[in-house]
Amino acid sequence: MNRILVIGGTGNVGRQVVDQLSVTGARFRTMSRNPDEAGLPPQIEVVRGDLTVPETLDPCLEDVDTVFLVWVAPPAAAPGALERIANHARRIVFLTAPLKTPHPFFQQPNPARALAERIERLIETSGLKWTFLRAGMFAGNARHFWGPQIRTGDVVRWPYLDAPTAPTDERDVAAVAVRTLCEEGHAGAEYVVTGPQSLTQAEQVQTIGRAIGRSLRVEEISPDEARSELLPVLGSPAFVNMLLNAWAAAIGQPAFVTSTCAEVTGEQPRTFFEWATDYTAEFRA
Repeated sequence: MNRILVIGGTGNVGRQVVDQLSVTGARFRTMSRNPDEAGLPPQIEVVRGDLTVPETLDPCLEDVDTVFLVWVAPPAAAPGALERIANHARRIVFLTAPLKTPHPFFQQPNPARALAERIERLIETSGLKWTFLRAGMFAGNARHFWGPQIRTGDVVRWPYLDAPTAPTDERDVAAVAVRTLCEEGHAGAEYVVTGPQSLTQAEQVQTIGRAIGRSLRVEEISPDEARSELLPVLGSPAFVNMLLNAWAAAIGQPAFVTSTCAEVTGEQPRTFFEWATDYTAEFRA
C-alpha cells in the first residue's frame, strides 16, 4: 500500500495537502524540523527531519513510496536531500512554478526561478518517477498584499493595478496534489494549476470588497513607491522586484488560465470570490 511523506506540510499548500490526505484514508506522515511547533492535528504523524541534514531524512522516508515536496531550504541542500529521497522512494510530486508557460508573467528571471529549475533537473536525473505541480499566483497572497490596508481603511494603494493574474486557491492546488500522490498514472506530468478567471489586481481588490460588504477604492502607485511601501510587508527585495517585473510584463493581455484542476480532480476550481468569501476574517479589523 502506498505510503506518503509530506515535506513542507506546515505551509500554505502543504497544510491543505495534509488536511485533504487525512480524509482520504491515505497512509502518510509529514516532516518538520520542529514537530512540536508544527501546529498540525494530533492524529497526524509528524517526524523530525531537516532538508539541510540529509541523514535525518532516512527515518522519515522509512517505508515511504511517494514524496510530496515543497522546497523550504537553501539551494546547496538540494543534491544531498534528493539523493536520500531517491534512495528510499519511488515517486515524487514537486510543487514548483509554471516555468515553461509562454506567458510573460512567468518568464521573468529571478532567484526563485533559478532554484526551481535546478531542483527540477535534479529530480529528472534522480531515477524517481516525478510529477511537477506548477502553481500560478496563489489567491492567499491577497491576505499579505492587501489585508493590512483593508483592515485599517477603504483605500488600497498598489502598483500595476491593471496587471491581470488568475488567482489560484491553495485548496485546489492541494486537491490536484492529492490525486497525483494517491493515484498511479501521473508520472512525467507537468500540471499547470491556475484559478478559473483572469482578473486585474484592481478587480481582485473590488472582489474582496464585495465579499466583505465594503466599497473599496484603489490608488495606483509607482514601482518606486511600491518598493519602499511593500518591502516592510513582503520582507524581501528580491521578491518585491520579482513581483513588480512580473506585473509590468503582464500588462495588456489576459492572465494564463488552465482547466487542469477540473481535468485532474473532476471538480471546478474555486473562483476568487469564493476564496475571498471563505477568508473574510482576514480582511476585517
